[in-house]
Amino acid sequence: MATAPRPRTTTRDPEDLTRRLTVWLGTRLPGAKATGVTVPAPNGMSSETLLFDIEHPETPCSACALRLAADPAAYTVFPEYDMARQYRTLCLVAERTDVPVPRVLWLEEDPGPLGAPFFVMERVAGRVPPDVMPYTYEGSWLHGASDAEREHLEAATVGLLARLHDQVPLAEARFLASPGPGDPLRRHVTAQRAYYAWVIDGRPRSPLIEAAFDRLEQLWPREAGEPVLSWGDARIGNVVYDGFDPVAVLDWEMAALAPREVDLGWTVYLHRFFHDLAVASGQAGLPDFLRRDRVEARYALLTGHTPRDMDFHTLYAALRHAIVMLRIAYRQAHFGEVAVPADPDTLILHHDSLRAMVQGTYWMR
Repeated sequence: MATAPRPRTTTRDPEDLTRRLTVWLGTRLPGAKATGVTVPAPNGMSSETLLFDIEHPETPCSACALRLAADPAAYTVFPEYDMARQYRTLCLVAERTDVPVPRVLWLEEDPGPLGAPFFVMERVAGRVPPDVMPYTYEGSWLHGASDAEREHLEAATVGLLARLHDQVPLAEARFLASPGPGDPLRRHVTAQRAYYAWVIDGRPRSPLIEAAFDRLEQLWPREAGEPVLSWGDARIGNVVYDGFDPVAVLDWEMAALAPREVDLGWTVYLHRFFHDLAVASGQAGLPDFLRRDRVEARYALLTGHTPRDMDFHTLYAALRHAIVMLRIAYRQAHFGEVAVPADPDTLILHHDSLRAMVQGTYWMR
């Protein structure tokens, strides 16, 4: 999957979207026209992104990006898409922190104009570490950078997390709390169990994912930690960089209230995921980049909070990622792109590393 054509994510017609977008835009800016509508090559596997320009003398933004809830006819990755929640999160981060996020312009909650709710934001120029081909592969701009340039990017990215976690007032982020009993970490994990149950509804279960949930209970932190606004999809593939400086943090659909380590574990593990792909293909990858010990030490220096229970949180990140990947694989099966094997665990691209985490041997490599 790291090198193959991207799986199908939508049944929507781009030309029809362009026409409907222009009609909608006229309701916000009479006489405005959407031009140059494109779907970016690294478009997400969940919500859809459209890039377009606005032709109008009074436009608030000439270069825009539109975040559209997933096509309900395309076997969506998540059970629901709350675009108002994402919009509100972006507004909160913009108002209360110096973390760079795109300026949001309009929220449209009516599914009528484009078939699903969406919001429009300013398009930020820069470059993003790619998923396909992964940035850990030879030939990517990040792989070809110097050690000093990658260290600069790493430090700046960990700094984003530190400032996000420290600067957002918890009382203003309560709308991101997961429902149910227990502390925020317990509710976060409970929500993931519910998500897994939704993914396997009518499909084969994953013994590996269920073993990982069991292992989480064995590693459960004695103290869950105070919650913060957790970005949720905290990885460099969701950051736009100008050179090696972050200029826009993207993709807030998994934002929640959770302990700091939920984001830190995701940042560390998602890099390891792409590094492991490079190694499996016979390449060196980037073993010294976003290394767990360095990320933890830098975050502690910036915030005064020493990350705790990171075996738990990196396992939790790998588990969450596995559920998403299983859903994506089942969507591929839905569209006839793959067949479901006898062992559904093999649909999880990182099943070997997840199994090693469950067994407690992964970080000994």
